[in-house]
Parts: sequence; structure tokens; C-alpha cells
Amino acid sequence: MTDDDTQTFDSTVYYDDDADEEAIAHKTVAVLGYGSQGHAHAQNLADSGVDVIVGLREGSSSRAAAESDGLRVETPADAAAEADIVSVLVPDTVQPDVYENAVEPNLEAGDTLQFAHGFNIHYNQIQPPENVDVTMVAPKSPGHLVRRNYENDQGTPGLLAVYQDATGHAHDEGLAYAAAIGCTRAGVVETSFREETETDLFGEQAVLCGGVTSLVKQGYETLVDAGYSPEMAYFECLNELKLIVDLMYEGGLGEMWDSVSDTAEYGGLTQGDVVVDEHARENMEEVLEKVQNGQFAREWIAENQAGRPSYTQLRTAEKNHEIEAVGEELRGLFSWEESAEDDEEESAEVTA
Repeated sequence: MTDDDTQTFDSTVYYDDDADEEAIAHKTVAVLGYGSQGHAHAQNLADSGVDVIVGLREGSSSRAAAESDGLRVETPADAAAEADIVSVLVPDTVQPDVYENAVEPNLEAGDTLQFAHGFNIHYNQIQPPENVDVTMVAPKSPGHLVRRNYENDQGTPGLLAVYQDATGHAHDEGLAYAAAIGCTRAGVVETSFREETETDLFGEQAVLCGGVTSLVKQGYETLVDAGYSPEMAYFECLNELKLIVDLMYEGGLGEMWDSVSDTAEYGGLTQGDVVVDEHARENMEEVLEKVQNGQFAREWIAENQAGRPSYTQLRTAEKNHEIEAVGEELRGLFSWEESAEDDEEESAEVTA
């Protein structure tokens, strides 16, 4: 590679050679939770020679799975008391309660409190003592792929952030942890709790989960309301989306444009901004502002405290949308339904 070919990034990116495994070689890690990320972190750490304890409440359905994977299981409180690094991988909504009842009473000076998402630290739902390190190691992938990539001697890109460095070694320890779960094989990007949290929430709401699903449904409804068949609307507005996203994932927007027909490219380039226009950009800025000023976080916290009434209603409405019934019927007619079911079963097996 010539100097002209060298890739430059605004952020620092770390790889295997940058990590010192000795930084966690003689430490005990408590992984709290054994869901999507928890099972992957615990198993990868153990396979990397790290002393791991899985913290699960008594009666947890995941206890048998963790034990069958050869891991030692204790209650969250006992695991936290024994560990030097407490990796909090239970859902965001239950983290404050787990922290207050199981983790905080068992933290000692010099311990590390670690997360895979910055929500509760950034929005002050968890306020750690000043004498512990607070770090984040966040693989940018579902847990079953983190595990699969590790087993295949491949890596999963990840993020590293240090919120509080009480010992002076938080960064090195976090990077060693990232290496032990396989992230430095692919590259670990340095960030902050604020940046990770706010960009993650914005991406989910404006593009990845909220924006895309709204665009799909409105495209489907436009065709059906104009008299086209629901089946054709489903194929054009939802099913083929995967083909386009795969192309963008593999080679960016350029790879996608190069792969579709000239007609599709011209139509997309001329009409895309008609649909997603400056009004959409203004709406995105409003979404981002709600994330930045904490309004979304306050709404979500209050929603959980109230028993999730709006969340439940919205989920029910989404499941009852016509596109879901059409999709279920169509997927049952084609062979790729079996492949999708196999993927779902495999995911369920490793996240139970």
C-alpha cells in the first residue's frame, strides 16, 4: 500500500497488535447477563483464557445454558463481589436495579464497571463511585455473530470508551478485553459514552429501525392504495430491501449504485430526495435534539416506570399492520422461509 492508499480516520482505530493481553490476564471478569451479548462475551473471554464468572439471578432460565457451556455461574451479587471487572450486559431497562442491588455494594476501589452501551451512564441512571474505572466495550454486531466470528478466527468491529479512569489503566484494560472477545481482530474504534449513546439512539430511531420501517410501510400503503396487489407491494417495498442493504453493507453506496440497473440508478438519484426531502432532514434534527437533551431518555424511563402502556400499544399496532400478514403468507410459499427459520432457531439457541 502506498502513502496515497493509506486509509485515514477521524477516530483512532486499534487492532490486535495494539492490545496487551496481560492487562486482564490475571483478573476475574463477571459477566452479568447471558443474553445476546452476555453469552458471546463470556464464552469468548473464557476461550481467551480469562477467568470468567456469569452472574445470573436464582431461577434464571439462562443458568442451565451457561453451565452447559462450561461456565461458572453465581448470583449477580456474588459474581460482582469476586470480580475485578464487572461487565453489565443485562438490558438497559434493568441495569439500574441490578447495579443498585447487586453491583454497587460489592464494588471495591480499583475495580472496573464496564458496559456495552452508554445509556445509563450518559443519562445518569447509574452513578458509579469515583474510585472505580468505568469503561465501555461495544461490539457492533448481535452477540451470536460476535461468538461465531470468534470461533471462525475472525473478528467483529467494536467501540471502546473510557468514562472514568481511576486507576490510570482503564484504557489498556478495556482494549485487552476487546481483544479477548475478538474485536481487535477487525478493529476497535475509540469513542466516548456520549458519542456512542447519542449516535446509537439516533441511528435506531431515524434510520435503522424507525426510519426504514416507516418508509417501507408508507411505500407499501402507497402502492396498495393505488390499486396494486399487496403481494407486489410487499416484494417491491420490503423483500427486495435486503438485496439493496446487502450491497451497501458490502461496498457502500457506490457498490449498490454500480450493481443496480441504470434505470434504477437514475430513478433513485432523481427521486430519492423527493421522498426523503429537507423536511425529513428537519425532522431528523428534531429526533437528534431529543436524544441530545435527554428528552427521549426521560420518556423511555417514564414509560418503563408506568408499565410500558404506549410501548405495548405501538408494538401491537405494528404486528397487526397488513404488511405483516402478507409477508407471513408469502414467506411460507418460498424456500427462503426455511433459511430464515434456521437462522432464527440458531439465534434463539445461543441467546436463551
